Amino acid sequence: MNNRPNPEDFFRLTPQDAANSYFNTDRMLAGKQYAHRMFGSNPVPLPERLAQKLALRGDEDLLDLGCGNGFIIEHLNPHMPSGSFVGLDIAPGILQSARERLDGTNIRCEWVEGSADDLSQFDDSSFDRAIALYMMHYVDDIDRAVAETARVLRPGGLFILGTDHPHSLREMHAVHFDALDAMQDVPSELYKSSPKNRISLTNGQEQLKHHFRNVNTHSWEDVLRFPDTGSFLDFYQSHNYCSASSIPGLHLGEEFFEELRWRVGYQVEQIIGEKGHFSVTKDTGLIICD
Repeated sequence: MNNRPNPEDFFRLTPQDAANSYFNTDRMLAGKQYAHRMFGSNPVPLPERLAQKLALRGDEDLLDLGCGNGFIIEHLNPHMPSGSFVGLDIAPGILQSARERLDGTNIRCEWVEGSADDLSQFDDSSFDRAIALYMMHYVDDIDRAVAETARVLRPGGLFILGTDHPHSLREMHAVHFDALDAMQDVPSELYKSSPKNRISLTNGQEQLKHHFRNVNTHSWEDVLRFPDTGSFLDFYQSHNYCSASSIPGLHLGEEFFEELRWRVGYQVEQIIGEKGHFSVTKDTGLIICD
């Protein structure tokens, strides 16, 4: 069959499913963070890049939209000894993970359950910095979320959005779609591209420039080199099998995903046997707005 999705034909994952299913705990997010820490080859980690681009003095008020398990706030805290954080997320389960992660630490942080496209609980000009890392594609109304972020920033404030290039993780998507091609009765709904393509490095500037005067992109490449099949399959599963397990109502069943894992794993095992590792290229970046 050899179906490959158009980058513009992407999965739409609802905020409700994000809150109640994908991020009811931080298991999936922590799996991605672990893989990048253990198998990534780029010497400059994301939190360090982010801290540099935020140009922090140390006394800022920072809003983290879609804060997840608090990983980024934890790493930015040393750069803001007199500052404060608000971590906002739509998923109560993952907010609890953030509270537990940072409990007992010297971090001035308020945890708020809410959606990025409704920041009505915050006054105009409430923050010096705002970040939204790899989460904006879940938001129902992206334009409203960006407008709201611009509203709550103080004059001279900075907003940084993290997202990927549409071809990011291409090796993972290649073995995934090859596996689907070999299976029987695969729903056509599974042949879609990453939901991150709703706001990516190729279309993000156009969406952001309606609300910010200056919009610039800082991009880089990281190659994750997996030494064994199991490590890669954990990473693959943390991406909901390239979103195949993210569609409510399909009821594909455990046998479907067992076969999919086997077919993907078989391909990866052959590549590791030839090369000694399986490489996945992450083309990613930060869009910096003021």
